[in-house]
Amino acid sequence: MKIRKAVIPVAGLGTRFLPATKAIPKEMLTIVDRPTIQYIVEEAVTSGIEQVIFVTSEGKSAIENHFDYNFELDMVLKEKNKISLGQELEEISNLIDIISVRQKKPLGLGHAIWTARHVVGDEPFMVLLGDDLVLNDQPCAKQMLDLFAEVQESIVAVQRVPMNETYQYGIVEGEALERKWTHQVHRMIEKPAPGTSHSDMAIIGRYVLMPEIFDYLGRTTPGHGGEIQLTDALLALSNKRGMYAYEFQGTRYDAGDKLGYLKAILAYGLNHESLGAPLKAHLKQLVVDL
Repeated sequence: MKIRKAVIPVAGLGTRFLPATKAIPKEMLTIVDRPTIQYIVEEAVTSGIEQVIFVTSEGKSAIENHFDYNFELDMVLKEKNKISLGQELEEISNLIDIISVRQKKPLGLGHAIWTARHVVGDEPFMVLLGDDLVLNDQPCAKQMLDLFAEVQESIVAVQRVPMNETYQYGIVEGEALERKWTHQVHRMIEKPAPGTSHSDMAIIGRYVLMPEIFDYLGRTTPGHGGEIQLTDALLALSNKRGMYAYEFQGTRYDAGDKLGYLKAILAYGLNHESLGAPLKAHLKQLVVDL
């Protein structure tokens, strides 16, 4: 089996970034020279995904428009002889086949993924969250798809976090396997109370899921925060068939958090081909001035 489709939930209200997100989707906030969502879509494309399914809500049309062709803007750029910029925008509009479905009620991540069931169909698929950026030479999604080619089962991406922060995440308990960075999942807990889990492996926003997950999501009752939790359905699925946790290689930035967003800007800025060197020099001067 090959993963061809990726679901990207973008229906959230972005309340942590108000008032900036009152009129602009949080996924359209810029990291250096492009919106956050573009990095996520580019990761999917680079990893071999053939179709992206956005799960949207009211007020998110700017995301779809960003990946669409704009005839008027194209004509203006050609008239001003800005050929390279026009070519870049055309490449964005041709990145990948994109479909949008609407999440009509804010019932959580699990419900958002379930909303895409008719488009995904009866095949394994990937989920990438628009808040999570992973900076690495090999995309996080590609690492997971390579593992899927071997195991042919669901996979959750995990990273180690301090034990006093585990209550903020879905946590995986599992057994380390011979394959490096790979664990067999035994148990998952959504935002465990302190002392209720010995594991420090936190689930981040990358998943490879078998299509059976839709059946479990359809039967899952609201859990933490009154939402349909993906973790609950994942646990039910893992009890029926194998599931793996993968410690991805790279640095993850939570772009849905103000401090994480600022860290992402600096990291991607320092990694930028033309801006990296002058930004590094500026930061060094700031340290001296402090």
